[in-house]
Amino acid sequence: MTTPAVQVERRAGQRFSYLLPLSICQAAAHLQSVGFTQDVSSRGVFFFTDAPLAEGAEIELTLRMPSEITLGESMPIRCRGRILRVVRPPSAANSDASRETKIGVAVRIEGYEYLPETSESSVLPRVSTLHPQQHEPRPPAQSSVRSVLG
Repeated sequence: MTTPAVQVERRAGQRFSYLLPLSICQAAAHLQSVGFTQDVSSRGVFFFTDAPLAEGAEIELTLRMPSEITLGESMPIRCRGRILRVVRPPSAANSDASRETKIGVAVRIEGYEYLPETSESSVLPRVSTLHPQQHEPRPPAQSSVRSVLG
């Protein structure tokens, strides 16, 4: 019987699984895009995007960091980091053509700055932009009040 190889955990911070929208900026490539996180820690983030990113590149991410990581209130931050790993989806020949083609990106955070709350609406993408939904029309408010009051 063989013993499975022991893997060393390289992460220094605790990871939190969060689906958070983020903005991506790569100044060297004149690239701006959006994505969403899979997990976040105080020292790194793994996210999905359609942007053409490459391992080793410097990157800037803007997102609302959750309170479990800030140890206070959740707040908008801008992170600077380096792309450690890019996980490409299977080739189109091996997958369904309708399948999403987002890449997974692991980034080591090298520094960050807190952003004022007023700037949040201009720097963070709306979740509805990343995940479009169809909304059902709501009845007028007066009709529901009348039915409750008799």
